[in-house]
Amino acid sequence: MIKILVVEDDLEIQKSLFIFLTETGYSVTVASDGLEAINLFDDSYHLVLLDIMLPKIDGFEVCNFIRNKKDTPIIMLTALSGEKEQIKGFDLKIDDYISKPFSVAILLRKIEAVLRRTTSHELENAIHYNDLTIDLIGMSITIKGENIDVTAKEYNIILELFTHQGTVFTRDMIFDKIWGCDAFYDDRVINTHMGNIRKKIGVDYIKTMRGVGYKVEKIYKK
Repeated sequence: MIKILVVEDDLEIQKSLFIFLTETGYSVTVASDGLEAINLFDDSYHLVLLDIMLPKIDGFEVCNFIRNKKDTPIIMLTALSGEKEQIKGFDLKIDDYISKPFSVAILLRKIEAVLRRTTSHELENAIHYNDLTIDLIGMSITIKGENIDVTAKEYNIILELFTHQGTVFTRDMIFDKIWGCDAFYDDRVINTHMGNIRKKIGVDYIKTMRGVGYKVEKIYKK
């Protein structure tokens, strides 16, 4: 799953970005100031959305810190729209610059574009399994080239199972991975989602391990 670090001190914007990106299918971590962002950042993130005017340490310093460690894509998302700030950002090797207020639809397209440009060998663009393809950048599912309409939760369940082929996932494991450990567990939610997934992609891809859970059989390449 693609991980995004959102660094934003405006809690309303932070919450809106978290909800929007999570519902789109990304794994999102938030930081409310520059120091927290530096403490949270590691090699696992695929993209950073970074405000400039932050408490404790500003966005430019955070960007410089990240660039000294890794070439993780950075999109600056800020109310500072002046040429001086934009040039400084690009001099620090950011990948894009978006001024507030912004369109969430445009932001999503820019995120997808940056990920397409910067994806390395560490993150393949797609998972292929027989006739099924999972597009990791566009976050879509196709079977024999035909797009399958899935929700964000269904996409993330499919991605988890196909990323870990051969691993048996209990209902509890799936729920904790997709909904989070703090959510109220109800195995009927998993049953409903798995039923919907099977209707959409077919019953042959995901095996039921009776009394245990689900798995996708591992394909061994010759």
